[in-house]
Amino acid sequence: MLRAYILDNQAVARNLLGSVLMSGGHEVIGDGNHSSTNLAKMVKLQPQIVCVDIGEPDQTGLALLENLKAQLPKALIFLVSARIDAEIIAAAQSRGVAGFIVKPFNATAVLSSIRNTILRIASQARSKQLDAPDLAAAASPAAQDPNHPE
Repeated sequence: MLRAYILDNQAVARNLLGSVLMSGGHEVIGDGNHSSTNLAKMVKLQPQIVCVDIGEPDQTGLALLENLKAQLPKALIFLVSARIDAEIIAAAQSRGVAGFIVKPFNATAVLSSIRNTILRIASQARSKQLDAPDLAAAASPAAQDPNHPE
């Protein structure tokens, strides 16, 4: 289905999440900790999904999210955390996070989160496409001047 990369400083968590993703039909193309080597490898592989546990949602962790979004603008970034509250959600979303995965992992919840995020983004894209002709028509000379011949 989709190519995923997992960034987490805990090897056990990476392995568990990798198993969940593979059982859901996704291809895990890599995993690792937050080292610059792993980040470079991930950028080279161009995953479609990045699952990242930033640790504490401090400036360093939030900067990692910004860096990921800048280097992988088309990837869907999922924040993985045991603690997700309204403040963390807002901070993460403002830095490009598309969805959230809660620890400890529940396979059904993880795969549902990914599926629902993809469906939400696809629906938003369709809405924008449907609205685009209306915007183009509103900008046309005929729309601005009813007496203008087409």
